[in-house]
Amino acid sequence: MRRIGFLINPVAGMGGSVGLKGTDGNVDEARRRGARPRAPARAAITIRHLTSVPDLFFVTCSGEMGEAVLRACGETHYRVAYRNPGTSTAKDTKRAISAFLQEGVDLILFCGGDGTARDVFEAAQQAVPILGIPAGVKMYSAVFALDPAAAAALISEPYGIQDAEVMDVNEKAYRDGVLDTHLFGIARVPARAHMTQVAKQVFEEADEDRAKEEITRFLKEVMLPGVLYIIGAGTTTEAIARQLGIKKTLLGVDAVIDGRLLASDADEKTLLDLVSRYPETKIIISPIGAQGFILGRGNQQISASVVRNVGLHNLIIAATPHKLRETPFLYVDSGDPVLDREFGDSVQVISGYRIAQRKKISRSL
Repeated sequence: MRRIGFLINPVAGMGGSVGLKGTDGNVDEARRRGARPRAPARAAITIRHLTSVPDLFFVTCSGEMGEAVLRACGETHYRVAYRNPGTSTAKDTKRAISAFLQEGVDLILFCGGDGTARDVFEAAQQAVPILGIPAGVKMYSAVFALDPAAAAALISEPYGIQDAEVMDVNEKAYRDGVLDTHLFGIARVPARAHMTQVAKQVFEEADEDRAKEEITRFLKEVMLPGVLYIIGAGTTTEAIARQLGIKKTLLGVDAVIDGRLLASDADEKTLLDLVSRYPETKIIISPIGAQGFILGRGNQQISASVVRNVGLHNLIIAATPHKLRETPFLYVDSGDPVLDREFGDSVQVISGYRIAQRKKISRSL
């Protein structure tokens, strides 16, 4: 019987929809802004897929750090190895992982973001493979499954093992609009093609600026008066805003109309309010380099509710040719599986002046 160490960071990802770009050290502020926990629901998707898999036994934590989700999903084959004293911290995560290792687990399945991944790896090192159910804001590390269903699919059948980067992201700098990352360590993760994400890449080729200018020139030409444009995070979208004469938040989401900035670094609530006031709205986003995520990584402010209100037909995706070459597939993990499927098998991506490519969307199941 395989023993799975199962841990949830209950507050992971709470800062995303409210525009905090991360939750570490900001849980109280996230709650003040109306954020709701998302990690337990994400973890439950994985566990529900695994309840029918024979010969699995979970070693977990009490309460919201694991046991509550297992019980809610009807899973009875588990043991609590770590008692959560109350509000969980990074120390609790590390202590729980140490307890799992003492129980002889074969794999550690955790639900959280990059901060949780660092804590799990710091305690586990390479003693056993680890696998993340994505629930954080950024998730630049390569230890995460593509989505909760992919996490279940990965470990429900025999798998290989591969090395994966655990990235350390400076959250303070990130909130200030600066992407400061470095390698924290190399973990062992279950391996199956197109089931885990790769580490994010930032492309700095000489041709990148020229390509962004061509994309921007075309979009500026077709942007309509009186239409609200929600502009997602990234250097490509920042170049678009700059050509409009707007100072954009590089790692945030902004809203503009007729060349005028309406909202800077907007959260989900602000976007929903704007969409209700401006019935003609379009969303401009760019996939994360190498990872290929359109939604669900670093732009949770553009939630499934926002996309549904705007309409998929009003979603504009832009990326440079080099980014598309280095990104084999695109992915969608909006938190709404029905919406994710509505994207279909491929999407159009603007990659130059009056140039677009069809790019395949890969799915875990």
